[in-house]
Amino acid sequence: MPTKAELLAQVPLFSLLEPEAANALAERVDLVTLEAGTTLFHMGDPGDSAYVMLSGEVEIFFKNDTGERIVLEHAVAGHFFGEISLLDEGPRTASAYVAKGGEALLVDRGDLEQFLTVQPTAALDLLAATGRRLRETNRLLRRTASRNVNEEEKDNRSSVQRAADWISDFSGSLPFLFIHCGVFFLWIILNVQPLTDTVIGGFDPFPFGLLTMCVSLEAIILSVFVLLSQNRQVARDRVRNDIEYAVNLKAELEVAHLLEKVDTLYEELGRRLQKLERATGAVSSVAPHKRSFTPDGK
Repeated sequence: MPTKAELLAQVPLFSLLEPEAANALAERVDLVTLEAGTTLFHMGDPGDSAYVMLSGEVEIFFKNDTGERIVLEHAVAGHFFGEISLLDEGPRTASAYVAKGGEALLVDRGDLEQFLTVQPTAALDLLAATGRRLRETNRLLRRTASRNVNEEEKDNRSSVQRAADWISDFSGSLPFLFIHCGVFFLWIILNVQPLTDTVIGGFDPFPFGLLTMCVSLEAIILSVFVLLSQNRQVARDRVRNDIEYAVNLKAELEVAHLLEKVDTLYEELGRRLQKLERATGAVSSVAPHKRSFTPDGK
């Protein structure tokens, strides 16, 4: 069976170490067995160690706001993961699921400090792995559930849509009504007595056929612009409904994740209580029994 130093030499990250440094690091790291179908850690768990894969396969993933499973990486032999929490001592940024059983080296913060002291150029490999996962995250997560419908629709409007919105807004305002009332009043005054026989009057005598035609054409044109604006409003409402659905789904999934976390903690608490009960029972069984004496000395 190969020693830990020999296993370290098989990993590209540690292959450049001198034999003395490799032996010193091998004495500190732990060799762990990865069982298929188990989860090494969940996103948000405290992070105090990193894993260097020797064999098997580990899936690094997390769930986005809508519950979709986002796979960042399939860690195989030679890969490492969990270094972000090890570097900043923060919680885990993703979950690790063992897809195929194997072995891995468990490196804690002290091991990493010793390793980087001996081999400082290896920090570039750690940064490269972190950058690779950040690029993958940026590629997968282009949009979030919290979007502003006004910004999305406003930025995508064409010139016709902008004109339709402006005309629809203006046609429903009081200035539009006052302007038309003034135009109609002047039109009628100029085409009735006594201004009918003047130079500026009499161009559309009663029953004002020209005015009727102009009003009809205006109504047709305005109705088209209003319909265009309404169609865009329907599209905005559809986007708003999608956003509301995504937000509700996000809230529901967060509650489900909390319940799942509580169930996991409850199961872990139950297992620990069982261990304590068994340990307490074992201690009680080996404890000496007190002997009771009767008055007659027996």
